[in-house]
Amino acid sequence: MYLHAVIDNFSRRILAWRIAETFAPANSVAVLVEAGRGATPSATTPVVLADGGGENVNAQVDELITTGVLRRVLAFTELKYSNSMIEAWWRSLKHQWLFLHALDSVTMVRRLVAFYVQEHNTVLPHSAFRGQTPDEMYLRQRGRGSSRPDGTRGRRTPGPH
Repeated sequence: MYLHAVIDNFSRRILAWRIAETFAPANSVAVLVEAGRGATPSATTPVVLADGGGENVNAQVDELITTGVLRRVLAFTELKYSNSMIEAWWRSLKHQWLFLHALDSVTMVRRLVAFYVQEHNTVLPHSAFRGQTPDEMYLRQRGRGSSRPDGTRGRRTPGPH
């Protein structure tokens, strides 16, 4: 199975993801287009920071980039640093969630990833954001959220004592 995902580097929110049973560049294009639809309107073209893997550099993705909808910057080629945000998310997804379950069908993997993305975006607080979730930061970035300077979240309930 092949999992494609796009993360917003500011908020660490997963913008789009897709699982495919076979490797096909069309899946990369589809997830990029979906993520682009939800991008914050801006005078500048959204930038996709990617590594040089075949899923990111191929004729179909190149064609999408040439339309001007997105601009691609290659890690370690055009930049001296990596695409560490998505790599950290991949590591967490695999080691803290997927590898704890039986991955015996595409349906099961889709369910597990859907749950993890939902939790990552809406429930799990991030230390870099003083306890706010990626969704809270993303909405704030888009001018639709509220910032909580103390880092608390209104809907968090106290844990067991």
